[in-house]
Amino acid sequence: MPTDIWGEMYRIFWQPEIPYLIGTMVLLTVVLMYFRRDTRTSYRDTLVLFLLGLAGQACSAAMQIMEFAKPAAVVYEVSMIVATIAVIRQFGFLVFRFVLPQLRIHPPQILEDLVVFGAYVVYAIARIKYAGVDLSGILALSAVTTAVIAFAMQDTLGNVLGGLALQFDNSIKVGDFIKVGEVVGQVVDIRWRSTTVETNNWETVVIPNGQLMKGSFAVLGRRAGQPLQWRRWIYFSVDPSVTPGQVIGTVENAVRSAAIPKTARQPQPACLLLGFEGGNLRYGLRYWLTDLAADGSTDSLVRINIFTTLQRAGIRVSEPQQTVHLVEYDEQHAETVQEREIQRRLNALKGVDLFAQLTPRELRTLAQRLKYYPFAKGEVITKQGSISDCIYILASGEAEVLFETGSGEKQSLATLSSGGFFGEMGLMTGEPRRATVVARTEAVCYQLDKGAFQDLIVKRPAIAANISEIISSRQFGLDTARQNVAEDAANLQRGQHELLNKIRRFFNISAGH
Repeated sequence: MPTDIWGEMYRIFWQPEIPYLIGTMVLLTVVLMYFRRDTRTSYRDTLVLFLLGLAGQACSAAMQIMEFAKPAAVVYEVSMIVATIAVIRQFGFLVFRFVLPQLRIHPPQILEDLVVFGAYVVYAIARIKYAGVDLSGILALSAVTTAVIAFAMQDTLGNVLGGLALQFDNSIKVGDFIKVGEVVGQVVDIRWRSTTVETNNWETVVIPNGQLMKGSFAVLGRRAGQPLQWRRWIYFSVDPSVTPGQVIGTVENAVRSAAIPKTARQPQPACLLLGFEGGNLRYGLRYWLTDLAADGSTDSLVRINIFTTLQRAGIRVSEPQQTVHLVEYDEQHAETVQEREIQRRLNALKGVDLFAQLTPRELRTLAQRLKYYPFAKGEVITKQGSISDCIYILASGEAEVLFETGSGEKQSLATLSSGGFFGEMGLMTGEPRRATVVARTEAVCYQLDKGAFQDLIVKRPAIAANISEIISSRQFGLDTARQNVAEDAANLQRGQHELLNKIRRFFNISAGH
């Protein structure tokens, strides 16, 4: 046995290529851990495996010095295999998880596994051949063994081959939403044996790949040459006393103009008459969902929009006509309910400074003429440039006033809360809307039109002067916010005089009153 054991061990173990291998592996590990931090544990463990292989080779050198030749040879071969496997694996990580993604190529996980496994097989054959072993007998035995294993594991092999086929023909990929039987969810992983799907119910469903290959499944929202969007249906019924044209036009106009999140503008939502059911007309609104994970919440927003739209139009969502209502209301109860609603309307009118000069009797008359108008979040209440002769009083909720420039940009001018009002110029002069008002939340408005207000202003023309003064001040504030300019007092007074003349002409009031 040599006296300088460490020197002899260093001579046997420390080959010229070892420093380059160690440096290369450390560099690969650092690069991968820096750029792919999500799986850095795999890279670190591979480097540890490589170092263990080197340590095994060092132990083999020590055993060889101590004249344990056969054990040393076995340890050396095992250590060499471990170190080489680590090198192959780390280079596989480099190619598939760093180089190809940099080239915007994202191969499936199974392809990475196959290539790395193939490299293992090539290395094993080369190592066996280098050792002087005859491969013909091994290959014959391998063929028999493979046939037996294939017969015994038909289902497992079918799942593995199914996983390969699914990824190579791009039938489905991670991120797709699929429907398999009653299961609807997003594909989060495709493995050798199975595909993992997560549903909106927080369930993880594992589907054997063989089942996907043998049966049919639907990939939701995917269509060649089209953006990702999924058609959804919202069903409702209406009494046949309302014509289909009125229902379809009302619902389509409202939904198309509403800013409902996660719905596509193209194709446009469409309302269809689907049939007759229980004495009613059954309709369906179809729209396209852009976020397939938000189907339930978006369906709910669309239903709310349809419901409030039908309420504003005085169209009631009907129930089956077989329903029998057994609750009987007497006359006193009906009067109580009506008076409670009148008081709510009076409270809303008292918050409008336009009507500050009206007597309690006149206010009550107006309250009886108000119309109930609910709006869903995101609905357009008034549109800039449209013609209308009514004012809206915001009883609850919030609304945003927007000015649309010639280039199509929208500038926020103000936010209205409960008690606010808008559209007074339309009521008093019939001029086009000067701004767009959108419901920021679910909002309830009362609407007062020219017909309801005309009798009052004709009887008391002096109200027009007070109203013109208030409207001029409000329009001055709107113009300042919209144009970012200041008006002097003379311009404001001149505008008030012009507005008063417009009000008199609109309501056919002579200047002498």
